[in-house]
Amino acid sequence: MAEQQQDQRVPTVIADELHIVYRVNGARTGKGSATAALSRILKRGEERGVRKVHAVRGVSFTAYRGEAIGLIGSNGSGKSTLLRAIAGLLPAERGKVYTDGQPSLLGVNAALMNDLTGERNVILGGLAMGMSREQIKARYQDIVDFSGINEKGDFITLPMRTYSSGMAARLRFSIAAAKDHDVLMIDEALATGDRKFQTRSEERIRELKKKAGTIFLVSHNNKSIRDTCNRVLWLERGELRMDGPTDEVLKEYEKFTGK
Repeated sequence: MAEQQQDQRVPTVIADELHIVYRVNGARTGKGSATAALSRILKRGEERGVRKVHAVRGVSFTAYRGEAIGLIGSNGSGKSTLLRAIAGLLPAERGKVYTDGQPSLLGVNAALMNDLTGERNVILGGLAMGMSREQIKARYQDIVDFSGINEKGDFITLPMRTYSSGMAARLRFSIAAAKDHDVLMIDEALATGDRKFQTRSEERIRELKKKAGTIFLVSHNNKSIRDTCNRVLWLERGELRMDGPTDEVLKEYEKFTGK
């Protein structure tokens, strides 16, 4: 029976030996030194003055519908890069990413338009996610109420540039959470806001998971990971160090970090 249930699981994201390499312009070449000359000979054919950063190194995993997957690891371990690759925003150097459905990436730096009001950004954000104007209109008040940005004034009618970083992040999350997603990727969205908003966010993630979507959550808050995720991927230096049930992976990660 367990084997039959395993076969019924529907894959939503498959990463197959995925490598992501950034190319950074303006790297120091050390002109005039013998070491630099030898380096140029050995690296002949590579872009001149470009430094390569190997951000994701041979990562493989399969995600399934109904899973909420936490991504953990030290700063610079490749978590956000991996999400951007799944969303189709970064090309693979080697390997492949396969997705079933439309991945949606939500991050605290997700682009909303600072010169437009919160109200206009709700409409544009909803349209960008594929919602109709009728759907946006029907869910508009729920989005505003969920974000809590109007609790101390009518901020939804003000330009986004007047918002604090926490208010803007809460509104971004609220817009994204108004729609059921095939694959929803959240990058540090729960790190902002008070505990009340974090609790609302965690509850909403659990609802989205029940509706057969797949959720990826990047967070440095282990409690948020424990409360919302049933599986964790642990990345270090671009490599997948561990993949398994939340409690097992976090236990090893906390030993590693000493926290």
